[in-house]
Amino acid sequence: MTRPTRQRDHDRQRVGDEDAEEDEIDIEDVDELDPEDFDPEDLTRTADGELIHEETGMIIEDEQIDPGPEWRAFNHNERQEKSRVGAPTTKTMHDKGLTTTIDWKDKDAYGRSISSKKRSQMHRLRKWQERIRTKDAGERNLQFALSEIDRMASALGVPRSVREVASVIYRRALNEDLIRGRSIEGVSTATLYAACRKEGIPRSLEEISEVSRVDRKEIGRTYRYISQELGLEMRPVDPKKYVPRFSSELELSEEVQSKANEIIETTAEQGLLSGKSPTGYAAAAIYAASLLCNEKKTQREVADVAQVTEVTIRNRYQEQIEAMGIHS
Repeated sequence: MTRPTRQRDHDRQRVGDEDAEEDEIDIEDVDELDPEDFDPEDLTRTADGELIHEETGMIIEDEQIDPGPEWRAFNHNERQEKSRVGAPTTKTMHDKGLTTTIDWKDKDAYGRSISSKKRSQMHRLRKWQERIRTKDAGERNLQFALSEIDRMASALGVPRSVREVASVIYRRALNEDLIRGRSIEGVSTATLYAACRKEGIPRSLEEISEVSRVDRKEIGRTYRYISQELGLEMRPVDPKKYVPRFSSELELSEEVQSKANEIIETTAEQGLLSGKSPTGYAAAAIYAASLLCNEKKTQREVADVAQVTEVTIRNRYQEQIEAMGIHS
């Protein structure tokens, strides 16, 4: 039998009132709870980024900032059309990429060629734009140094993170007035060498000096001075970091690389690495591993890749095989 509509509405209202009372009681109970007393296992992170307590429904964290755009794009062209911002700031440019750049193309906004009068006007604007971008000698110094760092980093094939770190170190050296009395090329090369070591992508002083306009001694001397004055904590370079690159250039297998790493680890534990050049140590381990794995490379081939002498490889090789208990 169906109850009258009015009766059903009355029952529904009564049930709703009871639920409301229960909710009020729950809310009062929740207000008395301390979020620090909750078990972390009872907390759940929702898709919206809110952190809630499952049992009580209490929201612990809800202030989530969405850094993304308010528009959607499904391909590169749409993203380019809808984006309203420029390139991100970067330390690799003296003005951090914030100044206006006048395009070199002599075209208007619709892609049409501009008149000869406008072209000469744009040429003068570009010329003055370049002049006013660097206000003083300090900015000109920084502009030249950062361009040198970028040039050398490209020649060495190191990632962009290394260029950023090198630029930051150079800016610190400039602010501390460590450039005075030293060449810009020498300091910029030393900061790039330091950045390579900091980022775990080591390059030897010989490799750095090949792409630089200063000699190896000046780079080493400037690097030690900058590192000491700025308090850069530099750990000794691990020879194993050179193994993949040297092995790749010598076209050696993964087996040889694994064996070379094993030789380095075993002999380093016995104290053989102390005071030795990491590049020469890695080269000798690769040479020894190539012999053990029947992928023989001559000492000259390995020395050319590692940019060390054959004498260095022979000396380190003898020490390593004796420490490993291998008879040549």
